Amino acid sequence: MKTIYLNSVDSTHTYLKDYIKKNSYIQPLAIVTTNQTDGIGSRSNHWEGKKGNLFFSFVISKNDLPSDLPIQSASIYFSFILKEILASLSSKIWLKWPNDFYIANKKIGGTITSFNGKLLFCGIGLNLYYINDNFGFLDIKIDIKEVLDRYFSTLEQKILWKHIFSKYVIEFKKNRSFKVTIDSKKVSLTDAKLNDDGSIQIKDKKVYSLR
Repeated sequence: MKTIYLNSVDSTHTYLKDYIKKNSYIQPLAIVTTNQTDGIGSRSNHWEGKKGNLFFSFVISKNDLPSDLPIQSASIYFSFILKEILASLSSKIWLKWPNDFYIANKKIGGTITSFNGKLLFCGIGLNLYYINDNFGFLDIKIDIKEVLDRYFSTLEQKILWKHIFSKYVIEFKKNRSFKVTIDSKKVSLTDAKLNDDGSIQIKDKKVYSLR
């Protein structure tokens, strides 16, 4: 993964898409910064950032993804791999379905994915430091470059979805006391069932995790 580090940028996701438009796609590419001024969150929301926190986006060909990955669950896949790396460094981070990073009951970051033909774009924001009382932040200190080098190296291994999913099934129980936004409404995850493809079943409604 070729990685470009920027001192500051409005949005790593927007910058990356513009970069690919101008230069075309040659290889997997990541844009990383610790100062994002106009980040994009799920459902086109604004992601409130703060200088010193971690923001990065990357683009990868669908051909470089695991053969069994349900494409609509890419956010879960990318998020859980990063969660596992941080957990191995003694963080108590966990993944709320489908794309939010949490410490205890406070959100500390999230993931968005989008597609353009054969390319998949993924953006991740993670609070390393305090922002305000509404959000949490990572409970360990990290070397950003070391963590991202390990993360991108792990993605290159194309770990099968079934292996990631088997671990996420166990963690999914932490969602029971939370809600998720579906069709602009907050819906309880108390009785939600996690399906093999990463979607959830709430009563008679099947909801996919693509964000």
